[in-house]
Amino acid sequence: MRDLLFLSQRIPYPPNKGDKIRSWHFFEHFARTHRIHLGCFVDDPADEPHVPTIEALCASSLIRRIQPRLRRIKSLAGLATGEALTLPYFRDAALSSWVSETIRRCDPELVFVYSSAAAQYVPLDPGGHHRRFRCVVDMVDVDSAKWRQYAERMSGPFRWIYRREGERLLAFEREIALRADRTLFVSRPEADLFRRLAPEAADKVDHVDNGVDLAFFRPADPDDMASPFPPGRPVIVFTGMMDYWPNVDAVTWFAEAVWLAVRRRCPDALFAVVGANPGPAVTRLAERDGGGGILVTGRVPDIRPYLAHAALAVAPLRVARGVQNKVLEAMAMAKAVVASPQALEGIDATPGRDLLVAGEAEAFAAAVVRQIEAGEEERGALGAAARRYVLGRHDWSGNLARLSRLCFGDALAAAGTVAAAALSAE
Repeated sequence: MRDLLFLSQRIPYPPNKGDKIRSWHFFEHFARTHRIHLGCFVDDPADEPHVPTIEALCASSLIRRIQPRLRRIKSLAGLATGEALTLPYFRDAALSSWVSETIRRCDPELVFVYSSAAAQYVPLDPGGHHRRFRCVVDMVDVDSAKWRQYAERMSGPFRWIYRREGERLLAFEREIALRADRTLFVSRPEADLFRRLAPEAADKVDHVDNGVDLAFFRPADPDDMASPFPPGRPVIVFTGMMDYWPNVDAVTWFAEAVWLAVRRRCPDALFAVVGANPGPAVTRLAERDGGGGILVTGRVPDIRPYLAHAALAVAPLRVARGVQNKVLEAMAMAKAVVASPQALEGIDATPGRDLLVAGEAEAFAAAVVRQIEAGEEERGALGAAARRYVLGRHDWSGNLARLSRLCFGDALAAAGTVAAAALSAE
């Protein structure tokens, strides 16, 4: 086995949130054919018990613990240096030394970087003429574009800070893309956007679609899972990490602009916000509703019962980059989905056949009410089409084979596929 250095801004296990779902599948795929050396951070105490699990899969590792509050203060150094604030937030002298020593000691075939912030640890000269390893950077999303989206919805100093972050981070992303052997994104539209923003690196930009664990997220007989909801109520569910600002913005907009119209037509309906770390802006939604129409769960051990017993899932995001796993997971479970146009970016499903798309509040409310009133048969037909779409486009096996080809070339990828099949058969 050859060695592979895997760098990530966040520990790639457990796969319980969007970025970690992708990084875990990539990590696990590489671990079938390479000795993995992992460098990453832990920024959530809930991830701490899982550190031994990922360490056991590595030939070596350095997993640094960070406190987000202190790191946010540290990131302000970027205002003095002129760089993006993201970079000092994730800067760590111990990890930098470990990366240099691991490259010297192990001579890795590939350095795989997950997220642009982790690329600051890799010595990348233009063209790669003075290094032995290949370097592939998975930026996942165009993060700089995300910050520009944030700026459009902010005012005062935050508007300036977010706009500045978008500009400075784009400069760093362009530099990394020019120096890496290949830069990946989560979807073709995201890759196309970056090619327009960084034309000098366009020929080295590609994409690998996200997948869904289709054995885990599958249509379920509700009787096989206990319902977490009060009986006899049609439930509309939103899933996602609730300390992520686009998710907070989505559910607050839905509760304030859409939900009242839904409740007028369907007074028994329940809106369930399912996800870890809800802040005051989210928890207040349930308190303000007063009539028991909004449920905020916090962290749950398994989101599948919440999806299985829901009438439909919603993804009313107004700010979104890349691919929304929450949409793919609900579709994989054959649930009817109503999504905003932003939530559908990077998902090549057909509106009206595979899911429903609505933008403005009135249209969103009408789509939700229609699905509640339609009954199980009509929702089931929409959910079945959703499942067929995911089966055809978001199976991890095909997407991971593409990852190998982009990282190693066709010949090495084929050898890796054979080796992985042999390991699976043991």
